[in-house]
Amino acid sequence: MKEYVVLIVGDPDRWWTSMTEEERTAGYAVYARFDEELAKRGHTVTGGAELQGRATARSIPVGGGPVTDGPFAESAEQVGGFYQVQTENVDDLLDCCQLLAEIGEGIEVRPVNTQEDRES
Repeated sequence: MKEYVVLIVGDPDRWWTSMTEEERTAGYAVYARFDEELAKRGHTVTGGAELQGRATARSIPVGGGPVTDGPFAESAEQVGGFYQVQTENVDDLLDCCQLLAEIGEGIEVRPVNTQEDRES
């Protein structure tokens, strides 16, 4: 099976500052449905997490240097979480990801380089 990372990209403040409690609850219900759909369709989640807000980030600049608080880049969109998924059918994985996109999340799916990939 090939491994992919599903990156959830969006406005990091949207979930906590502008959504009502009901909207957040409904959004998390979609994530639960996404998890169920992945399992039902034979995809295996091997890791992942919701990331804490960008205010908790620590950054090191390109080339090294002092560690600073906050994100390296100022951007309206940032990675807010990720799933690591093993699958034999990336097209179906992308279809499952539509559930998250429908609630306003940007989704980026990337293959993971395995040791085999690096050796070939």
